[in-house]
Amino acid sequence: MNESLSSVNHKQIGYRIKEVREQNNFSQARLAEETELSISYISHIENAKRKASLESIIRIVNALGITVDELLAGVQLHNPTAYQTDLDLLMAECTENEKRFIYEMVKASIDSMHKNGWHISADKV
Repeated sequence: MNESLSSVNHKQIGYRIKEVREQNNFSQARLAEETELSISYISHIENAKRKASLESIIRIVNALGITVDELLAGVQLHNPTAYQTDLDLLMAECTENEKRFIYEMVKASIDSMHKNGWHISADKV
């Protein structure tokens, strides 16, 4: 099997855990307490110094009130719904006019990137 197709981006998973933890106003200590994991283990997962076990991932998503799908959004290759949940959350309190404005800005940005041949590599995100 091709290594690039099977490798797991632990750095991105750690980043997503930290991002959701901070959105929920959880400290590492609180997340550790809620999951019965150590603070250092949480820190190591967030910094990709350790690979989280499946059991730890389940504890973390349950404590943060998200699904595994939401945690892994953007991590898998060829994910057509990457960041959809994040965008939905960001726009949840927007008016219809604000949503339309945001849509037009994003569309213009994408059109400009494609027109100019700009490509953003995964390691820059």
